[in-house]
Amino acid sequence: MPEGTKALHSGGNYILLTMLYKDAGVDIDALNAAKHGIGKQVMLTFKKNVKSSFGMFGGLYPLGTEYLVSSIDSVGTKVIVACSVGKHTTVGQDIVNHCVNDILTTGALPLFFMDYIGFSELPRKTIVDIVTGIARACKKENIVLVGGETAQLSRFYPKGLYDLVGCIVGKVSKKNLINTSRIKPGDIILGLKSRGLHTNGYSLARKVLLRKYTFNSYVPRLKCTVGEELLKIHRCYRKQLAPRLRYIKGMAHITGGGFYDNIKRILPRNCSAVITKKSWRPLPVFKLIQTMGQIPDEEMYRVFNMGMGMTVVTDRHNLKHFRKIRPVVIGEVVKGDHTVTVS
Repeated sequence: MPEGTKALHSGGNYILLTMLYKDAGVDIDALNAAKHGIGKQVMLTFKKNVKSSFGMFGGLYPLGTEYLVSSIDSVGTKVIVACSVGKHTTVGQDIVNHCVNDILTTGALPLFFMDYIGFSELPRKTIVDIVTGIARACKKENIVLVGGETAQLSRFYPKGLYDLVGCIVGKVSKKNLINTSRIKPGDIILGLKSRGLHTNGYSLARKVLLRKYTFNSYVPRLKCTVGEELLKIHRCYRKQLAPRLRYIKGMAHITGGGFYDNIKRILPRNCSAVITKKSWRPLPVFKLIQTMGQIPDEEMYRVFNMGMGMTVVTDRHNLKHFRKIRPVVIGEVVKGDHTVTVS
């Protein structure tokens, strides 16, 4: 019986039950509760003239007629896949693109980026490959890589593994800051396609897929190996959305917390969102994970992006301005009590 699998024993046979993210070691509810407690401490540091932005995808700091916008995140356990496959040039691109998307939700464009690589024992080539990926993405997104920290912490990390964190700073003029309070019932929600898991849900994905496969297993349904699928680069949406920011009322980057937690972050208190899952077909990798893990729909849409990496809220009459980038109308904003429904 694979480790962590829930099962009932019946007549000598094991009947597999559902697999949840918590079973893979990640408790979203506990993390949200911790963030709420952190938020109270963060608020104590704000000065009267500093706009509070805790809970958004990027932190705002006023500087004259502009806001500096920052964000920090990690690649998470996707590095386990990179280390197992022996390919380290993509995770650096992942973290840059992830961070660009986060600050883009405020209307900000990136200025500079910094990285942190923590490890106990790691080949020099691996470190060079990671930074090569970071530099490649920075160049593509017109960002300056101003520096970072490479920390060797003896016996702290498992040998051969590392932690990769990125910090980004961008700016947006105060008049162009995306104001989510303008979101109202009747607005439509657009989805922009992802390449795959991007940088979230890997603990659950590995727990499920490695029951049957290895990272080198070729899966016809995926048209590639498991490792190749899981290392697909996190898509950056800056080039698609930057020219259209004037038509956008709100954006939710679909990362940890999926559709439920991320879209809720941008909704006004008197609005709810209804996502119609039949409006698009999830990528094959998500169907494979769900089938193998017997994972409920609600859990899937809370953990994974299901093939939509960024959501955009706009007026219906503005849809014409987005047609060139081929979004999918995946839902709408309705009058409600600040909830998200996926039906």
